Amino acid sequence: MIEVERRKRPAVAFAGFLVPFAAQLAVPAAFRAEYFADAGWHGGEYAYAFIGVAVGSTVLGCAVKFLRPPWNSVGTGLVLAGTLGFVTVLVVFAVFLVALSQWASTT
Repeated sequence: MIEVERRKRPAVAFAGFLVPFAAQLAVPAAFRAEYFADAGWHGGEYAYAFIGVAVGSTVLGCAVKFLRPPWNSVGTGLVLAGTLGFVTVLVVFAVFLVALSQWASTT
């Protein structure tokens, strides 16, 4: 292999991370602006879209990891963004459950 092909490419991995991360940020922004309200979207559809971006980036990242450089670095970024999306979903779910338990104990 040529030495240029072996070196690390952090900018490529960052680009792979940035694309799904921007999509994950765009979904809540579209929810707040009610961008797809005319199409009949409510909160659940936006949640499905967010989870779909997280799952899609993780699956695509795992598939791209098997390709030649620099695509395997892009796959690393995709997997990291998908993992961040899953962690975000779990944190929101945990906060929601804690809020419900606190609310139930006060009534």
